[in-house]
Amino acid sequence: MSSDLLRVATVAARELADWPPERLATAMNLVADALAAAGDKLVPIAARESNLPVARLEGELARTLFQLRLLAEEVTAPGYREPVVDHADPDWPAGGRPDLRRLLRPIGPVLVFGASNFPFAFSVAGGDTASALAAGCPVIHKGHPGHPELAEATAAVVTGALGRAGAPDGTFALLRGEEAARSALQAPEVKAAAFTGSPAGGRALYALAASRPDPIPFYAEMGSVNPVFVTPAAAAARQAEIAAGYSDSYLLGAGQFCTKPGVLFYPAAALPEFETAVAQRVRARDAAPLLNERIAEAHAHRRAELAAHPAVRVIETGIDSAKPALLATTWDQLRTAPDVLLAECFGPTSLLVSYDGEHELLAAARLFTGELTATVHGEQGEQVAKPLVRRLAEFAGRVVWNGWPTGVAVTRAQHHGGPAPAATGTFTSVGTAAIRRFQRPVAYQDLPGELLPPALRDGDHD
Repeated sequence: MSSDLLRVATVAARELADWPPERLATAMNLVADALAAAGDKLVPIAARESNLPVARLEGELARTLFQLRLLAEEVTAPGYREPVVDHADPDWPAGGRPDLRRLLRPIGPVLVFGASNFPFAFSVAGGDTASALAAGCPVIHKGHPGHPELAEATAAVVTGALGRAGAPDGTFALLRGEEAARSALQAPEVKAAAFTGSPAGGRALYALAASRPDPIPFYAEMGSVNPVFVTPAAAAARQAEIAAGYSDSYLLGAGQFCTKPGVLFYPAAALPEFETAVAQRVRARDAAPLLNERIAEAHAHRRAELAAHPAVRVIETGIDSAKPALLATTWDQLRTAPDVLLAECFGPTSLLVSYDGEHELLAAARLFTGELTATVHGEQGEQVAKPLVRRLAEFAGRVVWNGWPTGVAVTRAQHHGGPAPAATGTFTSVGTAAIRRFQRPVAYQDLPGELLPPALRDGDHD
């Protein structure tokens, strides 16, 4: 890990903290424009390194550009840094108060660990990088080994665009290698980190961040089972629709979405027809290459572990571990080994669980502790819907009604995160609120106007 990289990032952080919002927004829009212009070069590299289809990657790049531009728009919105002014009041009931003014300021250099399954949207110029830049923080991005050439090419585009925007040296840098990244995570110059990846990797890095003499925020999104609960009334009303939606959702992107529905609960009385409908759709899907050999091996191992479990019945699978698979169990069997059966299987595999009665459906919901999403397929007026949704909100970052969780809209109301073990805090890594991870509040007491940040001066604040 080069000390020069950290030094220039620290110097850049001081300059960026004083940039007006409009200048930050201009820089981010220039990055988006540069990536759009380089798309014809970047997409083929991404396709070669990730095994993902060109059309999917073109859509993902478009999402990345939109994300940068939306966050740039957010930066210039009123109240972006949440300025609050309390003028001095000697008669304040709690014994009087001084002049106090508070706002959010950039936290400092941010270390970002990119993901393999979204080589644009969650990688070099993805959501974590975009939200850190929007906060006014320099970014040190650890390139993912799954797409090293793309990381280099994208980083060159980002660095060039920031340079044209007048950003100081050190505003963005690409870091290579695991040891260098671990060293950076423990360096005092780094003030926060963000990660998207496996639970094992996220927990190990989280422990490093927490073990520092000065522990820093470590925002990890580490995967999820994303349970789906189908009520008896929904099963009776929309069996074919739910079967199609379920299979399409868990096989989207060869099951390599962190929001993939990895388990679905369905009424036992209606299961045979539903199981047949899903199996037919799964059987018609060809095997698709997974992102890389490491992910393929991990999926094969985890799927074999599930299939061999005495509580599991294999409905559809194949010799090729990349072939879509559908497994099944019952509520009674599931509750005997939830830790094994409800662990994430990242890839084109899902577990179908049959239940008897609404009491078992509610009991199943109590098995979960932390998920990115939880979904209910129900009908209006069902008594079970209200307590079920209430329970899901206790453990999921996003609760979905009569839809599927694999689409994560980039918008102001989005929350992509959840309680542990899905993530390491109450934050979102998608949407405009993601910026807040990289800001911290500062209160200024009795400062003269010329020493205050512009947003806190009389007549300038909201």
